[in-house]
Amino acid sequence: MAERIAYRGKYSADLTGLGTDEYVKMLKSRQRRSIRRNAIKYRKLVAKAAEAKKSNSQKPIKTHVREAVILPQWIGMKFSVHNGKEFKELVIQANMLGHRLGEFAFSTKRVQHSAPGIRATRGSKFLAVK
Repeated sequence: MAERIAYRGKYSADLTGLGTDEYVKMLKSRQRRSIRRNAIKYRKLVAKAAEAKKSNSQKPIKTHVREAVILPQWIGMKFSVHNGKEFKELVIQANMLGHRLGEFAFSTKRVQHSAPGIRATRGSKFLAVK
């Protein structure tokens, strides 16, 4: 049996049919404020997503707008989000609703340290350089 993911009591099938105004009422205040204030900024991204959904395109939508709040119309779509160096591809799922695109495309990597360099520690002071 497939697991059904709900967002605020509604399943993904119900959410995709919601309009943006009804969905905004379900969000927390910070996300709601962001969507309302930046509607002009996100207009291009929403239009691109609507066009891709209409044409059933499997090509990911490239974007630099990391602060865009994920909308229910985007469930199942592919996005390539810029992390400052490259585009990270992600597929929108129902449990990502209400989050921002940038939360899933990390801009920093985990630091992996190797052995210390020559003369980096007191013990390596007496090692030969060659």
